[in-house]
Amino acid sequence: QVQLVESGGGLVQAGGSLRLSCGATGISFGSYAMGWFRQAPGKERESVARISSRGDSIYYTDPVKGRFTISRDNAKKTVYLQMNSLKAEDTASYYCVAGGTTATLESGYWGQGTQVTVSS
Repeated sequence: QVQLVESGGGLVQAGGSLRLSCGATGISFGSYAMGWFRQAPGKERESVARISSRGDSIYYTDPVKGRFTISRDNAKKTVYLQMNSLKAEDTASYYCVAGGTTATLESGYWGQGTQVTVSS
């Protein structure tokens, strides 16, 4: 049984930081690309960041470049999203995703999400 569980969401002031974690069970974690997606009410779902199985290929959506950092610890079967200089526009539900490649994450496994709210 595959399960992805996100944690670390919450309420933070604009300019602050938050670190999301996603622990995986039921998969060979080191063989999977991982990523974070987000969705705010009334907005399109957006890919935030992606990281290859080895961590050697990383991609970010333009609005978060320079502010967010995706990383992974394969021994702990955990992927992280460090979010700095948060803006009100970052408010959304954030989802952890596991898939075969960074390009095909959306067809993979999804977590239940964790809420991030940035006050301005």
